[in-house]
Amino acid sequence: MGRDCSVLFAGTYLVNDPVFITGASGFIGGQIAERLLVDGRRVRVLARRPLPDLEKLGAEVVVGDIESPGALFRGCDGAGTVFHVAGRVGVWGPAEDFYRINVDGTRNVIAACQTAGVRRLIYTSSPSVVYQGGDLAGIDESAPLCIDAPCAYPPSKAAAEQLVREAHGEDLATVSLRPHLVWGLGDKNLVPRLLTLAAAGRLKIVGSGQNKVDMTHITNVVDAHLLAARALQQPGSRAGGKAYFITNGEPVVLWDWVNQLLRGLGRPEITKRVSLQSAYRIGGFMEWLWRVLPLGSQPPMTRFVAKELATDHWFNIAAARRDLGYTPRITMAAGTAELIEHLKRETNP
Repeated sequence: MGRDCSVLFAGTYLVNDPVFITGASGFIGGQIAERLLVDGRRVRVLARRPLPDLEKLGAEVVVGDIESPGALFRGCDGAGTVFHVAGRVGVWGPAEDFYRINVDGTRNVIAACQTAGVRRLIYTSSPSVVYQGGDLAGIDESAPLCIDAPCAYPPSKAAAEQLVREAHGEDLATVSLRPHLVWGLGDKNLVPRLLTLAAAGRLKIVGSGQNKVDMTHITNVVDAHLLAARALQQPGSRAGGKAYFITNGEPVVLWDWVNQLLRGLGRPEITKRVSLQSAYRIGGFMEWLWRVLPLGSQPPMTRFVAKELATDHWFNIAAARRDLGYTPRITMAAGTAELIEHLKRETNP
């Protein structure tokens, strides 16, 4: 499955460069923290609750969230590098909640970095920042940032990314990463949700079923974050103040991949279909219904989800390869085979 991480990233960090991570209770943040701790790094994490698995590896937990300036300063104090991974994700909810967490929270992180004298800030952004409602096929970082979408997640992440870009300077070097559809062992969101919906008969192919998407194995996502930190340590780094798409670099037909996963697990494939137009109308009606009643949780279909399930969204990662030295180590084929075997063992221990 590729070279040993400690060999690949030997010399990545300065010897006395403590790291602070927000969002360490999540998939990406937790995996970054674990990788660094295993490699002997000094790691401090922000969390609302104890994280015993990371604490056993030596992590120091700062209790709080990104709305707590005091907690953020304690986390940043003495750190050389900050990985800001925390944020509100999702396709449903009040816009003010997304902006409070994603935009104001990021503003708080930047302020804490500046006050504490942190030298490097790596922000986990999202390809959703360039959402425009149609196909995104092979686009690069020159695509304009989203200012409007059927849900608040894309524009709130775009606004946060812009704050990080503007914060880049001589005292604080910044870079933003846009990993797309992160999956792999330890994922508790993307693949588990797909499998749950499929098992309940609630998953249908939206549109032609031929739309291509990029996905990113968690190992590759962690690699990209560490490479970004290393790049920012280089004097005059061309990565400073920029944003980069991070993917596996091998787009797949979304519904073919979903069915490959289901076949591997011995489960029925998805064959039922609905047109994009119908799914979009249903999503709009459900959004209205959920706002009027309200029904709690989130609608089973929204306009944003309908578009995401039916359109191309794959990206050019040439800039990340050039500026960060990023090369995806775990292929779609290898990662999928590993995931299928893992899920089989979980089902039949």
